[in-house]
Amino acid sequence: MQIQTQGLIIREQTVGESDRLVTVLTADEGVLRAFARRAKNIKDSKNSATQILCYSRLNLYKGRDKYIINEAIPIEVFFDLRKDISRLSLAQYFCEIIAEFSPEGVDSAEYLRLALNALHFLCKGSKPELLLKSIIEMRLLTYAGYMPDIVGCASCNAYESPHMHFMINEANILCDNCFKPGPERSAPMNPAVLKAMRHILYSDTEKMFAFQLTESSQTELAAASEAYLLSILDRKPKTLDFYHMIAN
Repeated sequence: MQIQTQGLIIREQTVGESDRLVTVLTADEGVLRAFARRAKNIKDSKNSATQILCYSRLNLYKGRDKYIINEAIPIEVFFDLRKDISRLSLAQYFCEIIAEFSPEGVDSAEYLRLALNALHFLCKGSKPELLLKSIIEMRLLTYAGYMPDIVGCASCNAYESPHMHFMINEANILCDNCFKPGPERSAPMNPAVLKAMRHILYSDTEKMFAFQLTESSQTELAAASEAYLLSILDRKPKTLDFYHMIAN
């Protein structure tokens, strides 16, 4: 069966001397894995279009147990990412977690839109990296069914307090009055950080990137979002370690 689609290459692996096995995030089929024969050959038309971080128009053949890419034409290669090692490493981290949480075989337009927006903002350098990282982590988890409950304090329903405490394992928040220090993992959130987190989770797609934070609040938000993602993933991605090493 022939399939025509558009997708972002979020993982690539060399197979043999000249073939590639790629993981592609598509709007209509979700995440799929496909072979691109002779794609490592620089003269092959599929060479650039099947590299990681390339958004491409794909013609695939769906066999019984695998996809074969017959034709691939690049739409956007996000070339500017390769000019900055920090942005490139963050983009690779985005690809790894998107591959982890995106579904297979179902409509995934929201996931693809999120990924493409992330790469667009990284290329332009128009959003601080820490802020962009938090947006992608929390919105991705929301799409995947892990939206935390941060409408109000889980104990007294208070909407805000001088500080709220994001309870990592319980995926909720406690106000200052209800929070008791203990073995449970938590991350402090000042009012600006809590407002930003709510905006990321609850805003319309078109507005999710439309806010700003001070550098200190970005750091606080980034600590909370990363801790929450790692608690669900239950491992630390190698791309995240590399990003921290580069960024620091």
